[in-house]
Amino acid sequence: MLPFALNHMTAPRLGWEAFADLAAGLGCVGVEYRNDLAGPLFGGADPAAVGAAVRARGLRFLALAEVKMFNDWSDAKAAEAEALMRIAVAAGAEAVSLIPRNDGVATERGESRKVTEAALREILPMLRAHGLKATVEPLGFAVCSLRYKDVLAEAIDAVGGVGTCFMVHDTFHHALAGFGPIFPELTGIVHVSGVKDMIPLDDMRDPHRVLVDGDDVLGNVAQIRALRRAGYAGPISYEPFAPSVHDLTDPKPALAASMEFIRAGVEA
Repeated sequence: MLPFALNHMTAPRLGWEAFADLAAGLGCVGVEYRNDLAGPLFGGADPAAVGAAVRARGLRFLALAEVKMFNDWSDAKAAEAEALMRIAVAAGAEAVSLIPRNDGVATERGESRKVTEAALREILPMLRAHGLKATVEPLGFAVCSLRYKDVLAEAIDAVGGVGTCFMVHDTFHHALAGFGPIFPELTGIVHVSGVKDMIPLDDMRDPHRVLVDGDDVLGNVAQIRALRRAGYAGPISYEPFAPSVHDLTDPKPALAASMEFIRAGVEA
């Protein structure tokens, strides 16, 4: 059985507890919560209580997102990262998510490596002090400061971050970045979403990201199969951004069908 998980972006209108119930009901291994949804994080609930409730449902708290623009490092960004790490520890999260700047700055490979390495060098001792891992997500957009996985792999190695810093293999962003090499040994989590419309990769945006089914043009099943065959055995977490998914009154049947589609394709 594939170890599926849910990112709270899958059903952002559900409160944290109902979302955990959804994940448990689907047989997921864990959840990811995020601080960029409407309202306060966890609806204002105590992080320790949230973590206990997640574990009581047999789920792992895989990651708490996110430090935005982490590779635009500054004293303010350090304080932001420290605050998120403290909440993650209180909630029993395994990792914090780091998202690169996505505004057209430092897009050239050399600059991308420079700003990413500089930030990771500062973040690494913070993570280790808190006993946390980081999941770092390259974004496939041309304006992103960390578009390519090989650049991230080089930066992780340069700062001695192997074993603490992991990359997110997002099937949407991997396609947008032109596919390229995968790094199963450095991958901490896989994010899945599908796109049905045959539009140019450069024109794809978050609202196009739906549940994966037979109309998917991103090759989700092929990507997951390749990672699994190369040794990746970690969580496969749903992260659709499309309003059509968020508008579902009951997302459970659609998610179950999508999971079965992926499972059948990967295990065939």
